[in-house]
Amino acid sequence: MTTAPGTVLVVEDEPSIADVLAIALRLHRFEVMTAGTVREALTLAGRVRPDVALLDVMLPDGDGRALGRELRERRPELALVFLTARDAPAEIVGALGFGDDYITKPFDLDVVVARITAVLRRTRPHDVLPQRPPLRYGDLELDEATYSVHRAGRTVELTPTEYALLRFLVRNGGRIVPKEQLLRHVWQYEHTPPESTVVETYISYLRRKLDALGPPVITTRRGVGYGIA
Repeated sequence: MTTAPGTVLVVEDEPSIADVLAIALRLHRFEVMTAGTVREALTLAGRVRPDVALLDVMLPDGDGRALGRELRERRPELALVFLTARDAPAEIVGALGFGDDYITKPFDLDVVVARITAVLRRTRPHDVLPQRPPLRYGDLELDEATYSVHRAGRTVELTPTEYALLRFLVRNGGRIVPKEQLLRHVWQYEHTPPESTVVETYISYLRRKLDALGPPVITTRRGVGYGIA
């Protein structure tokens, strides 16, 4: 039985954002609990001991940084990662004065997961985080621990968005994934933007990089979506 790499307390008052973060973290086998207020967060943290707290700075009943200080006082080894739309240098320096990392909105889910994993490695140096087995489909291999991609043993350099798109296609290998589903899961669009061509654009980027190393692997069902051959 594989143990979870850690328990994350997500404190975010926007339910849609909290849900997206929870889904992404659970997908990477983290245990996740969510709270929308300072009061809820303190109650949860007292009941279940999290390894890291992902805290929105602006909460309806208080300041996420003050919450972080209180959580740290209760449990000095708790890792703190702040999530906020504020990106002024003074804000970042202030948060990092007692926190472990700082992520600004809008964020990339892969970056959030990678930052939390990195923070846990730093704050729990004697713990060994379990390695996720590589995703494989045909001659493609995706290492979810290092976010690296190989085709036929050769490295493919991808951007975070290209990686997220390829990973979702590989996880659904053998079937056509509708464009709307790709927009929801890769770009977190709740509603398909009119005339959006972002999927087509990134599919072309992936094809150019992958097809340089072998036969075409991405298939198109016109008017429906894309898949991995």
